[in-house]
Amino acid sequence: MPDARLFIALLLTACIAFGAWPVAQRASSVFEHVNLVPMDSERVLSDAFLLVSSGTVLTFGSGEYKGTLPPGTVRIDGRGKFLIPALAEMHAHIPNDPAEAERVLFMYVANGIGTIRSMLGDPSHFRLRERVQKGEIVGPTMILSGPSFSGATAPTPAAATRRVADEKKAGYDFLKIHPGVPRSAFDALAAAADKASIRFAGHVPLEVGLQRALQAKYWTIDHLDGYMEALAGPRGRDSENFGVNLMSRIDESRIAALAAETKAAGVWNVPTQSLLENWYGPDSPEAMQKRPEIEYVSRSELRQWVETKRDNLTRYPSQDRARFIVVRRRLIKALQDAGAGLLLGSDAPQVWNVPGFSIHRELETYVAAGLTPYQALATGTRNVAAHMGKLVRDCRSLSPDPLPVGAIDRLSECSDVFGTISMLGTADLVLLDANPLENIANTTRIAGVMTRGRWIPKAEIDRRLAELRPR
Repeated sequence: MPDARLFIALLLTACIAFGAWPVAQRASSVFEHVNLVPMDSERVLSDAFLLVSSGTVLTFGSGEYKGTLPPGTVRIDGRGKFLIPALAEMHAHIPNDPAEAERVLFMYVANGIGTIRSMLGDPSHFRLRERVQKGEIVGPTMILSGPSFSGATAPTPAAATRRVADEKKAGYDFLKIHPGVPRSAFDALAAAADKASIRFAGHVPLEVGLQRALQAKYWTIDHLDGYMEALAGPRGRDSENFGVNLMSRIDESRIAALAAETKAAGVWNVPTQSLLENWYGPDSPEAMQKRPEIEYVSRSELRQWVETKRDNLTRYPSQDRARFIVVRRRLIKALQDAGAGLLLGSDAPQVWNVPGFSIHRELETYVAAGLTPYQALATGTRNVAAHMGKLVRDCRSLSPDPLPVGAIDRLSECSDVFGTISMLGTADLVLLDANPLENIANTTRIAGVMTRGRWIPKAEIDRRLAELRPR
């Protein structure tokens, strides 16, 4: 029997040639002599090829590709380089202004991000997502929350229930929770969301608390919200700014137990650790202004960031700020060791977090917390796919002898698999100049990005980024 992967590759090539896919998606590419980091396990496939067409990985393997390439195929020299799945930013924000939104979306892609989860929705984002999907603008795959639930927007059970129904009807993918939601309103929200089969994620309001959040099975808890308060016990209700003021009250011996409870509940966390280290770390605002990515920040916005940093440095004692960062890192490591799900997210655009660039700083905080580079990279690749239920599909059972009825539909269903480099998976890829499994900082050494099969080399990335600097 001929190789199934080769048969499917030829089938897809034929479909492309005879117009079975839209013209905008017909470009084919082949990476040659590249080191593949598939992220299905901690391994590197050296001197490999990878063939992409119609936004899908058709086949890959060691050595050279021996098949016939479609006319016009782009050949990408991968010698000495490493190809990884595109990253996900699971705590992203999308501006409501269309021009600024396009700017931010490209900055995500330019930094190797293929998927974002928008954490503060707006109706305009549906049109933006449609334009990205049609290829009218460059941007990542977008998972959209609705406008947030807070003490102001969901003050009562009735208001919370109505808002769940409205956002479900509008077509948002999930619900975003902000601080301030009363316990009674949250209980109504959770019940209505479960009934409507829509998930909720975000902050843990003080009246709700971590134990109730775990019981309610948040889709994700973001910022590690609620954990410091839980470590402080009853006095955690006095929390400010994620519990930085609670350092004299917390009991670190409870970290392992909370991590185990999180695992048992099946609740995932998006730490946004870089955000909190920016807020409370020892770096001065003068030093932080020298970061390379600051050139993409307007002067007025930068002034606000400097003021926020100076205020945080004076408001909380240095020993409390230092311990806050250490305890959060220990919590991240404990969640990893317990097998509780961790997802990559930095919260950008946000104070000191420049869209796209901040995701690489977030990865470095996970390694500083004790994760290996592979474990850190997994939070933005295979972990996200597993969390979304798109890591494993029954795609390899497609047999060429004979071709099953509805095979083209099956191929379409399989093409949204992401998070690993896999046959028939989405062609969202990042080409790096060095191995990220050896040094996580190598994720910044981007030689090119592929988004839905469209190849964007470094020269084009640099040109576009230069145009996006504030004037």
